[in-house]
Amino acid sequence: MLQIMTRSEVNQYLSSRDGESKLGQTVKLISESAPSLADLKQALCEAKTNGVQFVIVGITEDAGPRANLGRGGSSAAFSATMQQWLNLQSNRYLDGKQCLILGEISQAPLPEAASLEELRQATKELDNQVISVISQIMAAELEPIVIGGGHNNAYGMLMATKAHFNQAAAAVNLDPHSDFRPREGRHSGNGFSYAAANGALAYYHVLGLHELKNTEATLEQLSLFGGHWHSFQQIWVRREIDLSQALQQIASNLNQTQLPVALEIDVDAIAKMPSSASTFAGVPLLDACHYIHHIAKHCPCAYLHIAEAAPQCHDAGDMAGKRDVGQSVSELMYSYIQARKVS
Repeated sequence: MLQIMTRSEVNQYLSSRDGESKLGQTVKLISESAPSLADLKQALCEAKTNGVQFVIVGITEDAGPRANLGRGGSSAAFSATMQQWLNLQSNRYLDGKQCLILGEISQAPLPEAASLEELRQATKELDNQVISVISQIMAAELEPIVIGGGHNNAYGMLMATKAHFNQAAAAVNLDPHSDFRPREGRHSGNGFSYAAANGALAYYHVLGLHELKNTEATLEQLSLFGGHWHSFQQIWVRREIDLSQALQQIASNLNQTQLPVALEIDVDAIAKMPSSASTFAGVPLLDACHYIHHIAKHCPCAYLHIAEAAPQCHDAGDMAGKRDVGQSVSELMYSYIQARKVS
């Protein structure tokens, strides 16, 4: 279900200071008088008319990662991000008026003892909610920035893109895992393979794929699909190609498809980021920001999807996790907005 964010909720995140203007004081919100999807579409169209370009929406769930035998915690990513994002300065670089905070697509939490079958069924049900809300945003010709939940939600994002553009997407994903696992029931490891099987994914490139974190069966399935990748070891370990060269190749190939581009990142890729499958051997946050900025600047992006951040998985505890997730995801968001902002 979609929970619309209200001004009073935004104010709870804000730490106001005399003489300063924060993004939380300038971002746009949907009125609480838009309870149905029909009303939501009209409100989003009005927001577009009033200068909004980006719609920020959270997904509050961790059934997808748990259904993939991973750790929970991704349900807290959106609130952690809003705590930081809304307190950034509104100034000449970004005044906030181009951004609308929609709210959260939420799912009732499943108990720790939930079975794999229950988790995968819940993930499948969530797909329809994601498709419905993201389709409404795209119908208003706005760009979704989606935060939180597992990478299972890439499936809903891609299906919404297919429905809006009436063609499959070309996707690029910064991720140590290809998420192209067998279609054994919905979970965070097979969002792209399900999208490909349902005609929503025509081209797929994985940046930073870890050579030893993908099964041979998954690599074979990705190869048979025609997927491409630059491995983590190629760029950051063996230095066979540098990141700038890789990004130029990726952007060129994406553009040659003449398809809408799905810009994806699993924060599992980022070193020491609290997540379901966090790693010490990962991509620096600044490289992840550069990846997002480069693709967003040079390709016709349909959306940005930032998945898998899980504050509670931080080694120093939940408070440190919320701080690190909030600051990091805020930087990723701003990298996209800088590249895409029209005015």
